[in-house]
Amino acid sequence: MKYILALDQGTTSSRAIVFDRKGHVVTVAQREFQQIFPQPGWVEHDAREIWATQHAVALEALDALEKGGAQRGRDIAAIGITNQRETTLLWDRETGQPVANAIVWQDRRTAARCDQLRAQGHAARIQQKTGLVIDAYFSGTKLEWLLDNVPGARERAEAGELAFGTIDSWLVWNLTAGRVHATDASNASRTMLFNLHTQDWDDDLLKLLRVPRAVLPDVVPSSGVVAESESSVFGVALPVAGIAGDQQAATFGQACFAPGMAKNTYGTGCFMLMNTGAQPVASRNRLLTTVGWQGPSGLHRTAYCLEGSVFMAGATVQWLRDGLQVIKSAPEVESLAAQVDDTGDVYLVPAFAGLGTPDWDGYARGTLVGMTRGTTRAHIARAALEAVALQSADVFSAMSRDARIPLRELRVDGGASRNNLLMQMQADFLGVPVVRPQVTETTALGAAYLAGLATGFWQDAQEISAQWQVDRRFDPHLGESERTAKLGRWREAVERAKGWARP
Repeated sequence: MKYILALDQGTTSSRAIVFDRKGHVVTVAQREFQQIFPQPGWVEHDAREIWATQHAVALEALDALEKGGAQRGRDIAAIGITNQRETTLLWDRETGQPVANAIVWQDRRTAARCDQLRAQGHAARIQQKTGLVIDAYFSGTKLEWLLDNVPGARERAEAGELAFGTIDSWLVWNLTAGRVHATDASNASRTMLFNLHTQDWDDDLLKLLRVPRAVLPDVVPSSGVVAESESSVFGVALPVAGIAGDQQAATFGQACFAPGMAKNTYGTGCFMLMNTGAQPVASRNRLLTTVGWQGPSGLHRTAYCLEGSVFMAGATVQWLRDGLQVIKSAPEVESLAAQVDDTGDVYLVPAFAGLGTPDWDGYARGTLVGMTRGTTRAHIARAALEAVALQSADVFSAMSRDARIPLRELRVDGGASRNNLLMQMQADFLGVPVVRPQVTETTALGAAYLAGLATGFWQDAQEISAQWQVDRRFDPHLGESERTAKLGRWREAVERAKGWARP
């Protein structure tokens, strides 16, 4: 066996990447899919399109591999899955058809319900059990909404006719033609229904959100053979052996195996995770405590992470391209922003889907402040890049306080990590080095590693760590007083964005 097939199902596109034994990309295929915005603050996906694009790119990647002489039955050792997290789906067990569009993690329709849960005094109990703050970001209130608002859904769910899943569950269901309904512990820990301490669905929380246990998937290890795909899907049965939510997978792909190691992924959003080892660490600074992964040999049975979530990162650049139309393609933002030395005191707070860590304000909205007649599209582009780095600096600060150890560097990955100007901004605003690896496809790579460890393709964590190589290191150039002033001015702009929307 020579290769691992990683299915990387993201928020805006589905990708398939084939990795070799050295962790190098051999073939890659990608397709975007439709973003659906039925009302302000609502974001949906057509789950059938998600499966169609994911299946198509996997076939495309495998076909490209075979043109080079490989055989998928002989040369593919396993499939690893990584996915956009929290996106919530309900489907018919018999037909396999969704009963409604998937509610995307960015969706804010249940913000008022979250307000109600907080007002009823459930916040401390939910954080203690799940490691999460109460927010519309997570799957629990989304599932409750579907059960309440899709005609007949609650009754059918209680009768065992419907299946709930995050996108990993949906992919496994389709790969196995409905034989397997499962999720891994990392994805389960993002639902607000999973108890970190018992490692199982929590009956108390199921009762609170009126979710019947019959609708839930089985929870399986992140690294381990879950099933074999139906031979009709790829022309040959392949073991599905790794599953992890995208940010946990990226942490694994960055070889952050030791407690205190941290990474930041620059995708649609920005997600910073730090390995805290075999015990969950309760946050005092509004970070999330989450399962990192479960099951790989040679590592903790369950590894936990602290996480900070920024909702709009690459999506902010997409907005410049598609909304304002000030750039024609995402890579143009770097050269446009470089046309000016600073933003001219312009700040963009990209709270288009509310604010995540550390503010957790579902009613914040996108705000552009400080403009004058001299403000150009270059200033706005630079402010957009700064916003990504400044939001991450807020998370980094909270993480340092929670961990009670100084973080000495930040490993980075994701599409926007290839933007050198952004990475330099990030180092400047953090005051520590930012390190980009040679392979930035660490989300898919992490899923591949998890699958490969389960099937003996890779032997242990040491073999994986040895494959991690530096591409470029960005050292901070900004003086401490300048950095402090910049972060302070940013927080002023954030305060102006808060609480704008009404329930």
